[in-house]
Amino acid sequence: MNERIIILDFGSQYTQLIARKIRELNTYCEILPYSTTIEYDEHLKGVILSGSPCSVNQEDPPMVNIEEINNKVPVLGICYGAQLSTKMLGGTVGKSTTREYGRAQLTELDSDNVLLQNIPASTVWMSHADTIVALPDNAQVIARTESIPVAAFEVLERPHPWFGLQFHPEVTHSEKGLDILKNFVVSICKCQQDWTPAAYVEESIESIKKQVGDKKVIMALSGGVDSTVAATLVHRAIGKNLTCVFVDNGLLRKNEFTQVLKAYEVLGLNIIGVNASERFYAGLNGKSDPEEKRKIIGNLFIDIFQEEANKIEDAAFLGQGTIYPDVIESVSVNGPSVTIKSHHNVGGLPEKMNLQLVEPLRYLFKDEVRRIGNELGLDPSFVQRHPFPGPGLGIRILGEMSKEKVHMLQEADDIFIQGLKDHNLYHEVWQAGAMLLPVQSVGVMGDERTYEFTLALRAVTSVDGMTADWAHLPHKFLAKISNDIINKVQGINRVVYDISSKPPATIEWE
Repeated sequence: MNERIIILDFGSQYTQLIARKIRELNTYCEILPYSTTIEYDEHLKGVILSGSPCSVNQEDPPMVNIEEINNKVPVLGICYGAQLSTKMLGGTVGKSTTREYGRAQLTELDSDNVLLQNIPASTVWMSHADTIVALPDNAQVIARTESIPVAAFEVLERPHPWFGLQFHPEVTHSEKGLDILKNFVVSICKCQQDWTPAAYVEESIESIKKQVGDKKVIMALSGGVDSTVAATLVHRAIGKNLTCVFVDNGLLRKNEFTQVLKAYEVLGLNIIGVNASERFYAGLNGKSDPEEKRKIIGNLFIDIFQEEANKIEDAAFLGQGTIYPDVIESVSVNGPSVTIKSHHNVGGLPEKMNLQLVEPLRYLFKDEVRRIGNELGLDPSFVQRHPFPGPGLGIRILGEMSKEKVHMLQEADDIFIQGLKDHNLYHEVWQAGAMLLPVQSVGVMGDERTYEFTLALRAVTSVDGMTADWAHLPHKFLAKISNDIINKVQGINRVVYDISSKPPATIEWE
C-alpha cells in the first residue's frame, strides 16, 4: 500500500488542484469529505484541510477536530483550513476590511522555517473574505503580505507539525506554491515520492489478480483513453478471462468503429464488435429533448451490452474506466450527492447481472491515466485521443435527430478533426468537435439560393475539463475549415466558431 496524504474537503473550488499538485510530487493523495472518519495507519503521512466558501464565524460552520488529527499526523490548513485552525486554538478570525482576492506579494518570510525553506519573497494567490486577526498564544507568524499580517503560521508545542496558509499554494498563480507543498509533503511528512506510473501499473495488475482470481470479467469499451487503459490493465492481469464489447451506436465519428476495432485487435484484446447503429437511429428518430436523447442512448446501450454479456458464461465482474473526478463528483462535502451519469458507467448492470466492479483507474485523474497509458506502451492514437461524450454525436445534433443529420455531422466533424491533425493543432487543444444547429439560413452557392443548416465548431484548452477556455485557433485555419465544410458537406452553408469559456458555458452544447 502506498504512502498517502489525505485532503479533507470543505467545498473549495480548488480542492482538486491540491490533489493534482501533491500527485505531481509522486505522492498518492485522496480527497475525502470533511465529515469522513479518518482511518489511521502507518501509510497515512499527513492531512491537508482545504479552503471553503463558508466562514468559520457563520452559524454551524463545517468543523473537524484538528487537534485530534494532529495528535496522529502533520496538518496543513489552507485558507478556511488555516482560519479553522486559528479559531479552534483560541485565536480570532474576522471579516477582512477589504476583501483580498487575486495576486499578493509574500513578504517577511521566515526562511529558516521548514515549510518555507528555499522560498523567496514571491507572488501568491489570495481568495478570502475573512482574515486571521489574532493568532492563538501557541502559534507564530512565518510570513506576511503587504495587506495582511498573517499569511502563514506555525502552531508550536504540538505532537506533530501544524501549519496554516491564508493563501492558495495549489493555484498556478502562486509562484512557489508547489515548492511549499513539496516542503510539507517531503520535508515535514517524510513521504518517499515513490508513487510513479510504473509502480501504479505493477500494483494495479497484482490487485486485479487478487480481486478477480480465475473468474471472468466483461467490459464495455468506447475507444477513449479511460476504457482502453483500464481494459489493458485488466488484460495484463487476467488475459483471456477478459471479454470486451464495443458497441457502434451510429453516433461515433466517421469510420471510428472499424478503426478502433482494428486497433483493439492489435492490443490482443478479446473483443466483440456490435453494429447496432440502426437500432439507435430508430430509437432517436425525431427526438429533440437532450435528456430524452441521453436516456434513449443509455438504455439502448445497456440492453445491447446485456445481450452480449449474457452470452459469456460465468462472468462475475464488470470492468469500468471510472476515473477519480467521477468518484469525487458523486460525493459532495456533505455526503452522497448525484450519481454518475448512467451511460458512463453502464447503468444498473452490476445489480441486474449480479456483477462486482473492477475499476483500476478509480483513483486517477485524466492526465494520470494518459501517463499510465504511456507506461503500458499504448499507441498515441489512444493515449492522446480527445475526450468524446458517451452519447456521441447524439448530443452534438441540437433539435430533432435523424440518420441523415448524423451522417452530415460525421462528414463535417471529420473535416474539422483531420484539419486539426494536418495543421499540427490537434494536441494544442484538449477537446474539439462540431455541433449541428437547428438553425437554417439563406446562402448563395453558384447562382443558386440555398436554405441550409448552420454548423458550430468548438475547440477548448483545459487540464481536466473542470474549467476550459476557448482555443484561439488561427484565423486562416478556421477560414479553410469553414470553406472545406461548406463546399464538401451538402446541407451546411454556414459555419460559426464558439468563443465561450467554461464557466459560464459548458464544453458540450447539450
